[in-house]
Amino acid sequence: MVRAIVGANWGDEGKGKITDMLAKESDIIIRFQGGSNAGHTIINDYGKFALHLLPSGVFYQHTTSIIGNGVALNIPYLVKEIQSLVDRGVPKPHILVSDRAQILMPYHVLFDTYEEARLAGKSFGSTKSGIAPFYSDKYAKIGFQVSELFDEELLKEKCERVCEIKNVLLEHLYHKPLLDPKELFEELTGYRDMIAPYVCDVSSYLHNAIKEGKNILLEGQLGSLKDPDHGIYPMVTSSSTLAAYGAIGAGIAPYEIKNITTVVKAYSSAVGAGAFVSEIFGDEADELRRRGGDGGEYGATTGRPRRVGWFDAVATRYGCRIQGTTEVAFTVLDVLGYLDEIPVCIGYEIDGEVTREFPTTAKLEKAKPVLTRLPGWKCDIRGIKKYEDLPENCRKYIEFVEKEIEAPITMVSNGPGREDIILRK
Repeated sequence: MVRAIVGANWGDEGKGKITDMLAKESDIIIRFQGGSNAGHTIINDYGKFALHLLPSGVFYQHTTSIIGNGVALNIPYLVKEIQSLVDRGVPKPHILVSDRAQILMPYHVLFDTYEEARLAGKSFGSTKSGIAPFYSDKYAKIGFQVSELFDEELLKEKCERVCEIKNVLLEHLYHKPLLDPKELFEELTGYRDMIAPYVCDVSSYLHNAIKEGKNILLEGQLGSLKDPDHGIYPMVTSSSTLAAYGAIGAGIAPYEIKNITTVVKAYSSAVGAGAFVSEIFGDEADELRRRGGDGGEYGATTGRPRRVGWFDAVATRYGCRIQGTTEVAFTVLDVLGYLDEIPVCIGYEIDGEVTREFPTTAKLEKAKPVLTRLPGWKCDIRGIKKYEDLPENCRKYIEFVEKEIEAPITMVSNGPGREDIILRK
């Protein structure tokens, strides 16, 4: 059985914890898109970890963790991340890397940094991890696929070709040092030796695993609203964040994905620029940010303070719909226990009209939130294991959200630990 786990909004929904929990019942966990530009925070018996490239199932001995062909593969980063787990007492995970994955190069990071600096005030709020230049090269067909590392003649010729294109930009647009094809070739040869032990025909491996009835988990990065097609374009990421892409980014048939677990946060948060209708500011935001998540609302990769806001039912209903949600995991509910009443955004006012539909970006920029207020529960709900033991106002909040987003909430997370979860049938 194949299950996808994805985010409903801007990312930062708490997918790491839910993936870690679902990984326990899985045989194989696959990252199917994105790179090391976003992190998943996981707290378990080994400690607290921020994973970037590795799937969140690496802490279990019975699982195989896979880097799918849709991922932006930073090879030295991956090797370092595996080593950092081992250094902290985690048994070395079993890892496979698709021979069709493409390699994120150091020059992608440079181009990302140069371009953000060139755009200045008009920048995209990139994490400067090289993601946009990487995917640009992939679709311009000048990226390096893992399989190409093992053909020296092809690799040499391609290094020459790629440097020719890149050096025009470096010289005339960015006025930065040029790339040397010989150095590039040597770098890639080093990458080949690092990655060789993990390389696998992942699509074939998964085809057999599905035939054998294995449990497979597809792990997405970020959320619906950062998708380049269906998100807040152009303030989006550069690979599809939707469950549908899981089939492509892993190399399986789309009809194999039976469950789509969409992670939804009890309030809103976002890292990076872009429209965010229910955003709050000032002391109100500082208070929510300080109490939020585990250790507060700061990016797992960048450490940047996340932008925060009240729950946005318009964005979340849309986010769940385009994911094809079959069930929702509702996270960080415990954070809201300090509030007398909890605002929820149930509509957008655009040019004097109220809508419940999530619009395209130009309209979104003009939207003002239409808020309703629900009574708070004013107590700590950590440690509660049964749904019926939650305070009445807390249950009412969950049921209100469930009705608004039109998807069943089957899991409620009420704390940062692996065991802080309430299963609701």
